[in-house]
Amino acid sequence: MIKENLRDLIDAGAARIPADLVIKNGQLVNVTSAEIYPADIAVYRSRIVATGDVEAYIGENTQIIDAENKYLVPGLIDGHLHIECSKMSMTSFAKAVVPCGTTSIVSGLDQYLVTAGLEGVREVLDEISQGPLKVFWGLPFTAPYTLPESTVGFNVTPEVHQEVQKWPEVYGVWETVSEFVENKHDGVMKAIELAGENNLPIFGCAPMTTGTRLNSVLCAGVRLDHESYDHNEAMEKIRKGMFLLIRESSISHFLNENMKVVTHINPRVARRVSFCTDDVIPSEILENGHMDKLIRMTIAAGVDPITAIQMGSLNSAEAYRIDHLVGSISPGKIADILLVEDLRKFNIDKVIAKGKLVVDGGKMAIDLQPPARSEILSSKLRIPSITPADMKVYTDLTADKVNVLSMEVDFDVPFVRRRRDVQLNVENGVVLPDVENDVLYATVVERFGKNGNKPVAFVSGWKLKAGAMASSKAPDDNNIVCIGTNSEDMSTAINYLAEKGGGQVIVKDGEIIDFIHLPICGVTSDISPEEMAAAELNMKAIARELGCDLPDPVFYMCCLEITAIPDYAMTDLGAVCFATQSVFDPVLSAAE
Repeated sequence: MIKENLRDLIDAGAARIPADLVIKNGQLVNVTSAEIYPADIAVYRSRIVATGDVEAYIGENTQIIDAENKYLVPGLIDGHLHIECSKMSMTSFAKAVVPCGTTSIVSGLDQYLVTAGLEGVREVLDEISQGPLKVFWGLPFTAPYTLPESTVGFNVTPEVHQEVQKWPEVYGVWETVSEFVENKHDGVMKAIELAGENNLPIFGCAPMTTGTRLNSVLCAGVRLDHESYDHNEAMEKIRKGMFLLIRESSISHFLNENMKVVTHINPRVARRVSFCTDDVIPSEILENGHMDKLIRMTIAAGVDPITAIQMGSLNSAEAYRIDHLVGSISPGKIADILLVEDLRKFNIDKVIAKGKLVVDGGKMAIDLQPPARSEILSSKLRIPSITPADMKVYTDLTADKVNVLSMEVDFDVPFVRRRRDVQLNVENGVVLPDVENDVLYATVVERFGKNGNKPVAFVSGWKLKAGAMASSKAPDDNNIVCIGTNSEDMSTAINYLAEKGGGQVIVKDGEIIDFIHLPICGVTSDISPEEMAAAELNMKAIARELGCDLPDPVFYMCCLEITAIPDYAMTDLGAVCFATQSVFDPVLSAAE
């Protein structure tokens, strides 16, 4: 994070050193006092040094911005975000969200971490430091997040926590999943104990966690959570002392439901509520915005603008204990300031980030260029050639039909997969998919060259009528996930990703019909947000032509590897049951 010379900063605050930038004629939205009033702002280097009457701070070379009576709003904070899910590099992501007023995010950089290790994260942190967007990094509580533990390129162990929690870029322990706490996982217990020694907060992930389970998690010191599935769950968490982050992602829409804690139960709890997006895609950002969209949604839900802006700035900063740096327009804070024409419409004209004008007229005013990529971040998928025979489900049962458990995606809640019991035909010991009845093959292929795992199971809900889809961007472990109507197209898709070094692909009848290249760790790219948005919209359209009617078929597929959410998941170990936290055989028995 930016560190100015302390003595110079004190002198700048006392008007003994002229400000580099002054914003005049604005209406200050003061989120600490919940007021709006006329005020000017003085900025020295990256810091705010004065608000109110700042004439004494203007020098011969001070840049003046006339706010023209616009509202002066703190830069917005996304309180929990897997940046890599956007498929955009840090530089490209900044180009997408900074014009939306997002100047800070909290992230685990977990997909870079499990694919490229600490050296890769170090490069990404250096890239972040050169741009306008700040990332407050939370070191993942462990990696992988999966139970049982799947295969990744880099594991986060207690030894990693012992070293890395002391890095200045680390602001807490990221995404501490409740099951690991409740099970008293040895490595996670050590990470939490070390965080106590280093005075770092514990960031939680406690979906559908209530009652005694929630009490247990809170007793471990978990400070906040972003995973409430309804407002009653959200309100219980607030009542028990948690900071609540309301999630509104590109595929998980919880803001209107969870905002009921403020609009229907008790408006006074608003100061314990903030926002996150968790996972966002560029087409959604370019069409609807990022954190600014959440501000508008909150106001539309009946919350007054000042309270909504507090949720998008100060509340999040306080929840994460970073309010000494960001979250308000106050002397000493980093100069992240938005010029907004209408608070209810929340249309952003200018963005000052780290003390520099970076957005003007709603467009980027600086030229952001990505750094050269090292071999560490250049993905190599270490996968032996996959054959169609590898992409089948086999059984020793001597029966023409078998009973099978298919993992059916929930259309409305994409991280959730439910049980679907089906009967499938068997030919020569191979259990066949049933495309007409929406039962497809699914696999997760280990990509790091450690064991060659490539289990195959069954999924439903995609309604794919032909071909296969595959992705090397697939949280939480970023092995290759693939679903398909037939083994031949699945093997073609996976081999193509291995050849290209990562990405997302759709195959039909042995032909590559669409491909998005993700050369950075196999999960992101440096192409512009506009190019990525066009590419993903095209892929969605092709998936729909093949029968998929999910809002985002490929993104829903990528979520298959998340074992932290009920009821079923798929990793390179096989199909996983959330309730037992164990791998199971999808072929249950011979059919009568």
